[in-house]
Amino acid sequence: MDFTVEGKIYHKGSFEEAYLSIRQGKIAAIKKTMTSGSHLTVGSQVILPAGIDCHVHFRDPGFPKKEDFSTGSAAAAFGGISCVFDMPNTQPQTTSVRALLEKTQRATQKSYVDFGLLAGVNDENISMLSELSAYCSGFKIFLGSSTNALHLSPQNLHRALAEAEPTKKITFVHAEDEPCLKKHQAPEQSLVDHLRCRPARCEEEAIRTVLKNIPSSSSLVHICHLSSRDGLEALRTRPNNISVGVTPHHLFFDAPMLQKNQTFYKVNPPIRSSFDKEALWNGMNTHQIDILESDHAPHTLEEKNVDFDSAPSGVPGVETLYPLMLAAVIKGQLPLDTLLWMLCERPAQLLHLPKGKLEVGRDADFIVVDMKKTQMISGENLHSKCGWTPFEGYPAIFPSLLFIRGEQVIDDHQLLVKQGFGASVGV
Repeated sequence: MDFTVEGKIYHKGSFEEAYLSIRQGKIAAIKKTMTSGSHLTVGSQVILPAGIDCHVHFRDPGFPKKEDFSTGSAAAAFGGISCVFDMPNTQPQTTSVRALLEKTQRATQKSYVDFGLLAGVNDENISMLSELSAYCSGFKIFLGSSTNALHLSPQNLHRALAEAEPTKKITFVHAEDEPCLKKHQAPEQSLVDHLRCRPARCEEEAIRTVLKNIPSSSSLVHICHLSSRDGLEALRTRPNNISVGVTPHHLFFDAPMLQKNQTFYKVNPPIRSSFDKEALWNGMNTHQIDILESDHAPHTLEEKNVDFDSAPSGVPGVETLYPLMLAAVIKGQLPLDTLLWMLCERPAQLLHLPKGKLEVGRDADFIVVDMKKTQMISGENLHSKCGWTPFEGYPAIFPSLLFIRGEQVIDDHQLLVKQGFGASVGV
């Protein structure tokens, strides 16, 4: 559908009253004068680029009680996310062409938002990365054990990155050093125990291992969910071909503050100290960290409501990612420019997507949002199948409208497209 949107548009670093012209799913023009045709006025609300969450676990296939592409992508849409990138630790793990094709088919049938899939890298499939690259948006390496994670031995890291480099696709890395984790392994009864068993030293060592093993400046590497001041320090002089992500749960929580329901905050890497949290905020505001990601990793209430040692690691977050950070902008915790760079423009750049900015020629992916309408997050109002959130009661600003490729996807609390609207990207 071709149409024009009138309102305050965030364009080239500031808001301006303008007309956003949409043609064949793309932004055709940004003008000061009205053109003929279908017309939408958003009043006092503002128009921002839709978010791109480059780190989700939609648990599909293999774990349908936790989540699937239908519920996960619906949650993304209501959170203002137009595109997600799903990790490979499903069942089966996406370490083969067959598994990638089967998962793509499932996502194509179910997803309400655009999506990309990452291929998992293990010790056995390194020689297949060139072949796998034709069916995935990037690669994922786990240097440390995590929930249903595949594992790559450190001695194979250089070879894996060298095989990935000519594909020109980015490699995501879960940076916790496995020998370090094994050294500190012990029974856990609390978040503080979990932190001790996965200390910041393990993250720092894994990051330094990655830096030593990058074949050249042409290798694109993304360090996922940075959680510590030590890890940030290891990346202080990182080259431009390395990007760094951070999650809201590492930004908003610290272990000592969480005394109740501790299993519901158990994640890998762990929630750390207030000093680490402060370092991460500072890292964002000084542009040392350049990606915001949810690491949406849902588990059911029943799975989390057990003793701490038995509880799986992971929290939901795709629907609250953008709204939490918009509220943080209003509170003065980071500039809007920084948020839009980290959640929209930079992910599009890294994953070679025609999205992420309100700019002529790009996909017409945008949200309409009332920046004065703050509400408290409630798990019962969210759309993930797991039915809970670690951010219960936190302030957030949710979008009222989401458009993807020029099609309206949500209108307040209503989905307007069918399952399968989402398209595969980045392949």
